Amino acid sequence: MSATSPAPASATAAITPALARRIRLVCFDVDGVLTDGGIILGDAAGSRVELKRYDIQDGLGVVLLRQAGIRTAIITGRESQSVALRAEELHVDDVIQDRHARKVPALAALIERLGFSWDEVAFVGDDLPDLGVLRRVGLPVCVGNATAEVRRVASVQLTRHGGAGAVREFVELLLTARGEWVTQVEAYVASREREA
Repeated sequence: MSATSPAPASATAAITPALARRIRLVCFDVDGVLTDGGIILGDAAGSRVELKRYDIQDGLGVVLLRQAGIRTAIITGRESQSVALRAEELHVDDVIQDRHARKVPALAALIERLGFSWDEVAFVGDDLPDLGVLRRVGLPVCVGNATAEVRRVASVQLTRHGGAGAVREFVELLLTARGEWVTQVEAYVASREREA
């Protein structure tokens, strides 16, 4: 970095309370964000099988977002039953799997259907298929191991890598900026102390 280049803002400073409160929808890429980007392909009884590894703490972060009343979505450039299963487990509101990675039109249609604006959306990405969306949303976020191109457009650059706590790091930053982190954590803990 040259002497004239400004130092990048910390992730915490990049999410002001006003911006955090404006966010109504948080969208996640899958490979490289909710996972470490690795894919295990195989064959089981003549059928293609695709396996992915998800971080449990990231999943709880998604749960806390929904608990806080923030809508969640997955927008991925691959089609995978693994993604559908994980999204169902976490009760993700919207899941878009497009093998052509046309994320901008997919998110534009979702935003229109919900009556939201681009400024009310956060997107967490890591690689080139995410650039178009990151350039449009109100809160562009990248994981710690994102490509240089993605890092240049992200206003929040996380320290944790995809599939290794990056989503949870972002959720904590967002809810903290909204003044809701402690409240949501305590509400979650209390919900697990009650008998069924």
